[in-house]
Amino acid sequence: MPAMPSGTPACPDNDRTQACPDTDRQHRLAAQLADMISGAATIRVSLNDPKHAWPHPHAIVKDEAGQTVALGRTTARVAARWILRVWPEADWTRPHTFDLADATLTRSDLIAVDGRGR
Repeated sequence: MPAMPSGTPACPDNDRTQACPDTDRQHRLAAQLADMISGAATIRVSLNDPKHAWPHPHAIVKDEAGQTVALGRTTARVAARWILRVWPEADWTRPHTFDLADATLTRSDLIAVDGRGR
């Protein structure tokens, strides 16, 4: 995929991650993940895979209705790694949710406070 020119990072000063990459990259990632995972609306990413005792990329995908979308291990791990690489500065000691509709990353514990659910 050809590289697109980077713009100035612009993130609102609210509950979103403190620093973010250019929005073109975020939107490309959202489009790629939506193509790769049919029906995906959000992807919750953490380094706490319940099947491993050590930090390991883990993703849980939900559809628009909030139902979990079944993924293979490889697809889940690839999705988590792609998101981790786009936001390396995020505090990955806490889980984050990537919203594919607006290509934004939010700490998952902050989403629950907003009342929007997980």
